Order: sequence, then C-alpha cells, then structure tokens
Amino acid sequence: MAILDSLPELLPQGEGWLPTWQLIVAIMAVFNTAQNFATIKLTRRLYNTAPVTPLQARTFAIWTLTSAAIRLYAAYNINVKQVYDLALFSYLFAFGHFGSEIFFFGTAKLFGPVLSSVIVSTASLAWMVNQYHFYVHV
Repeated sequence: MAILDSLPELLPQGEGWLPTWQLIVAIMAVFNTAQNFATIKLTRRLYNTAPVTPLQARTFAIWTLTSAAIRLYAAYNINVKQVYDLALFSYLFAFGHFGSEIFFFGTAKLFGPVLSSVIVSTASLAWMVNQYHFYVHV
C-alpha cells in the first residue's frame, strides 16, 4: 500500500492535464523503443509498404527513446520555455515524419497502424501550440 500512497507524488505537479499527457506519451514511447529493439514485426506493420530492416528498427528505437526523454523531461518541467519548445518540436518532427511517410514517400498507409502515431503527434502538437502561453510565461 505504501507504493500506491506515494504514486501521486511521482506524477507531474504542473497545472492542467498536459504534463500528465507528456508522461503518458513518454512511457508509451519507452515501450515502443523496447519493442523496436526486440523485434521488427510491429515496425513492419507500421511501414507496411516498404521493407524494414533490423537496423532501421533500432534507429527508429533510438529516435523514439530520444523523444521519450524530451517528453518525460517536459512532463516535470512544463513551465520551462526551452523544455516546452523541445517537446513541441518533438511532436512537430513526428508529425512531419509520419505525414511524409504517408503522403510523400508512401511507405505507410493512413488507415493502418500508423494512425495512432498520427493522432498522438497531431493532437499533442495542436494542444501544445494552443496552451503555449498558459504554461510558458515569457
């Protein structure tokens, strides 16, 4: 029970839901990183029209882990402009990556497994742009 009692103290203490969202997305990214190191099966489903090698999956894992670290740091430092900006840019980069793979390169299909990544990156990017002045006081 002591662990459950201390759980709220481990959660981000920033106002609103955005810090908690950053934590959730960061944790999901860590699991995605582990999956990319363990197997290329799910990555092949994501990029379903192009061959995926183990090297590409591991590279994608490191990119995902880097994004997770930025977002985890943002969860606990949401009011720091530089941290907020880095997290916002991480979603912009994800949005650009997945958008280009769907619409330009054609290596992913919009209504496939990539849809969840598109939704998370788009919603998070819009949320962060909309709430910028609430969290960042310049």
